[in-house]
Amino acid sequence: MKNYYEILGIKKGSSKEEIKKAFHKLAHQHHPDKKGGDEAKFKEINEAYQILSDDSKRAQYDNFGSYNGSTGGPGAGGFGGNSGGFDFSGFTGGNGQGFEFDLGDIFGDIFSGGRSRGPKHGRDISVDIQISFADSIFGTERKIVISKIGTCEICNGNGAEQGSTLKKCSTCKGEGAIHENKRTMFGTFASSRECTTCHGQGEIPEKKCHICRGEGVLKKNEEIKVAIPAGIESGQMIRLSGKGEAVPHGVSGDLYVKIYAEKDKVFHRNNQNIEMDLEIKLTEGLLGGEREIKTLDGNMTITIPTGISSGEVLRVREKGVPSRGGKRGDLLIKIIIKTPTKLSKQAKKLIEELKEEGL
Repeated sequence: MKNYYEILGIKKGSSKEEIKKAFHKLAHQHHPDKKGGDEAKFKEINEAYQILSDDSKRAQYDNFGSYNGSTGGPGAGGFGGNSGGFDFSGFTGGNGQGFEFDLGDIFGDIFSGGRSRGPKHGRDISVDIQISFADSIFGTERKIVISKIGTCEICNGNGAEQGSTLKKCSTCKGEGAIHENKRTMFGTFASSRECTTCHGQGEIPEKKCHICRGEGVLKKNEEIKVAIPAGIESGQMIRLSGKGEAVPHGVSGDLYVKIYAEKDKVFHRNNQNIEMDLEIKLTEGLLGGEREIKTLDGNMTITIPTGISSGEVLRVREKGVPSRGGKRGDLLIKIIIKTPTKLSKQAKKLIEELKEEGL
């Protein structure tokens, strides 16, 4: 059996939040729609997440799972870690002695206590968006088109043709589940499973929707607006609940949008501040003056103090990165004094005079 904890790169005692965080990181890395993605690895990661994120499935896995030839792991030895080396693998699906059962079904029923495990959840999906440096500072809105499994807009997800009604499912007689008694070596167990005809709803359309053919969901392109907040950092994720893939009679997954901010030739970010270099002439450094510069907020005039040194930093308040509280960081302007490489005779003469003055 696969070691789902190793697949997600986490410890056995990891919390649900740690499991989810590990899943999203690996799913983004190996997504088959991404360049360099690995579909087989992605499916394996998703399988591990589906087991470990479900309390009852995880409890069953931790207590009754097994590893090939391993010891000390969950269920080492084949059953609960204390079976004396007895191998139960031959009993799955029947043992030729009139017993028809599956350990997964039996123990799943024991741990679920006969209760519903809650609504089904659609698959989470992730996309990358590249924005300009300025948009990462001030925020923006983007529209993206995603091809995914979504809710049918004609039948609103119930699978019935418009004007048609729902009727009781004849397979499960309206209960949404199929109840069975299974004989096992432990005795007779009552079990139930979701009705595959009505997907656990107990009702089916009298006439199926001609668009989704009664499924309630279908593959389609969907345009989604993504509001990118001001001050977002490159690499951060935005979660849009319910914008992932839909599942029949269940809850849609989430959409995770990873933001990549382009680098700027002039400006770069340092926490909540924006930094830039400004070249000035030697005379400007000696005599000071005013300079008009381009900033992310538009053109502005700054004062260069007399006798400023190369490497000194001028601070312009609240022209940096916005914070959640609304206050902005600062714009930091590093002064670079440009030393001339060629001098005219007149310039040399003037500098010699400055030299005689002790400057």
